[in-house]
Amino acid sequence: MSKQDEAGLILKLYELRREDTMRKARDWYFREFNPQSIADFTEAMFGEHSGHLRMVVSYWDMAAALVNEGAIGLDLFTSTNGEYIGVFSKIESLLSEIRSAYAPQFAVNLEKLIDATPDGRNRSTQARERMNAVREQIAAKQAKRV
Repeated sequence: MSKQDEAGLILKLYELRREDTMRKARDWYFREFNPQSIADFTEAMFGEHSGHLRMVVSYWDMAAALVNEGAIGLDLFTSTNGEYIGVFSKIESLLSEIRSAYAPQFAVNLEKLIDATPDGRNRSTQARERMNAVREQIAAKQAKRV
């Protein structure tokens, strides 16, 4: 595949991320989806935001498959995307339970990409810690207003 073809795929992935429903799904995923247990995941999976959860994870799993299969080079992908790390960080600790309960292949491409990304697991941990810190700051500010 040529560099131009890879660039075209990267731009197509960006275009898909801008679609209105996908923007809403991504917004929900990062603002409201904070599973601490398989019960939290299950509630989201079968609740009002089931479509959002499935859309975000399946989008990044598909994008990861493009990288894993060589349609997009790892260097190009990782230099133009970082959101996949945040997506993975929210489900990483629950993956074995999710796979046992629902689908053995759940986010398998995304996990493979994380493992291929330089320092991927550490970056996932750092992303999770940053998001938790932001949530705590927001909660503290809201508590002061009450």
